[in-house]
Amino acid sequence: MCGIVGVLGQHEVAPMLVEALRRMEYRGYDSAGIATLQDSRLDRRRAAGKLVELSDLLVHDPLPGKIGIGHTRWATHGAPTVGNAHPHRAGPVAVVHNGIIENFRDLRAELAAVGLTSSTDTDTETVALLAQHHMAQGLDPVAAARRTVDRLDGAFALCFLFDGHPDLIVAARRGSPLAIGHGEGEMFVGSDAIALAPLTNRLTYLEEGDFAVLTRDGVEITDTAGTPVAREMRTLAPDTSFVDKGGHKYFMAKEIGEQPLAIGDTLAEYLREGTPGVTLPEGLDFSAVSRITMVACGTAYYACLTAKYWFEQLARLPVEVDIASEFRYREPPMPEGSLAVFVSQSGETADTLAALRHVAGQGVKVASVVNVPESSIARESDVVLPTRAGVEIGVASTKAFTCQLTVLAAMAVRAAADRGTLTEDRMAQVMAALRAVPGAVNQALSLASDIAGIAAELAEAQDVLFLGRGALFPMALEGALKLKEISYIHAEGYASGELKHGPIALIDPNVPVVVLAPMDRLFDKTVSNMQEVMARGGKVLLVSDGPGLERASDGVWKWLRMPQVDPVFAPIAYAVPVQLLAYHTAVAKGTDVDQPRNLAKSVTVE
Repeated sequence: MCGIVGVLGQHEVAPMLVEALRRMEYRGYDSAGIATLQDSRLDRRRAAGKLVELSDLLVHDPLPGKIGIGHTRWATHGAPTVGNAHPHRAGPVAVVHNGIIENFRDLRAELAAVGLTSSTDTDTETVALLAQHHMAQGLDPVAAARRTVDRLDGAFALCFLFDGHPDLIVAARRGSPLAIGHGEGEMFVGSDAIALAPLTNRLTYLEEGDFAVLTRDGVEITDTAGTPVAREMRTLAPDTSFVDKGGHKYFMAKEIGEQPLAIGDTLAEYLREGTPGVTLPEGLDFSAVSRITMVACGTAYYACLTAKYWFEQLARLPVEVDIASEFRYREPPMPEGSLAVFVSQSGETADTLAALRHVAGQGVKVASVVNVPESSIARESDVVLPTRAGVEIGVASTKAFTCQLTVLAAMAVRAAADRGTLTEDRMAQVMAALRAVPGAVNQALSLASDIAGIAAELAEAQDVLFLGRGALFPMALEGALKLKEISYIHAEGYASGELKHGPIALIDPNVPVVVLAPMDRLFDKTVSNMQEVMARGGKVLLVSDGPGLERASDGVWKWLRMPQVDPVFAPIAYAVPVQLLAYHTAVAKGTDVDQPRNLAKSVTVE
């Protein structure tokens, strides 16, 4: 959520700033703006809505200059209006900001007492006013910015631009990610490596509490104590700069279709040729683990719920799963022998990162499953287990989710091996089933045209229920989440056995019920619950394999024939139809599939 970019360049920066912001559109935003210095004079342009509004404004009212900062804003404090859009300016200072300033009200009152009043509803304007105040007291821009940052409570990434200083950008990071880009006689700053990819392939990631002073000659970084520090310069991964729809109308469609390859690439990381079993990074020995605590948000949380079944059934290892935003406030005990696993696509999810830091202070081993190995969560973990999903642009996670499931499945199999809980024959079956997952996912993709037809009717519904048992219960939750977040249809996922404990009261001919039911040991129980729905006039969409449809498809509203897969890893394959169902329903309704309203790809505020 929100995107920051800054350029100290040799050429006109406005086009560079807008293009960098465009590459961060997937993060979610509702206004945008840029500020530059021309002849050392500070000026800015801002617009509510999509970036095209800002682009149109710049055509009619250009903003020249070879130094500038830009921002896409996801509203927290104040409505998404031009007045609340970034950059914010106070006298000689312009500021862009990701995060939340928690003490802005106290600072606002303090500034009002000296005659500096706010004109917006935002917390960010307070940062600009505070810097202006410190400069009015005689501090130079760098000292004023440092004094300002020291006064702030909360999580933030900040960039300052100063009137009369055409070779200076100041950046600071506490909680929200920020990276410095190195060029030849140019320097860059951005909250997202994707934004900087066309500008440079050399990045330095700021650490927690870092304060950076950029000129065209380079960057000076100091830590929270004000001590100069050297941070590692890294080379950008080649695929990070590749952001293309590949002929699809939406990134989500492209990313759904990429899943067989992405899962295959992920498996190749952990099932290596010539090496028996599952290969994990050094430092993970499940024979010494007595309990796993898994923490995540949103779709990643459902991946953890699925993995709970795998770890407990295959490795006989107890697992607790927590929503990150609740975890540390619950203050759960972490006894000796615990392993904490944090799952995040971006590796920057604020709630998950805060939960990780809470656990790390208790001396527990921390492992992370992330798609961005350079992310904060990865850097602060003891063991990093990368997914190989590649860049995911669609806000609704698809290939990142199934790659998370794949990594967690590999971990569960390795845990079973370390703990000796499976016979040799059963281990061979499980390994074969894991290797077969990409093929099953590829077969499931062939349902797209059938699902598009069903979605055209589903788009007329006001409410939809998803049912599943066992490891398919989390997939019912995921199916409901996907449908509501991109089609805006109210949907709920339930364990099938919970139907008669309340949700069955919702059943009528206008409420479609999606039943996920592979032919497994729980199939007959799921079908029994499905019959209860049909007996009350409910419209059932049955998603099952050939044997399941032969036994239970009579009388259903619609059905989808899935490939037969090993029941253990069926959830990974069954993720595909629920993704496609949400996607085609959203297309039928005409919603913004890749950038659904009110949502952000990377949630970097608590």
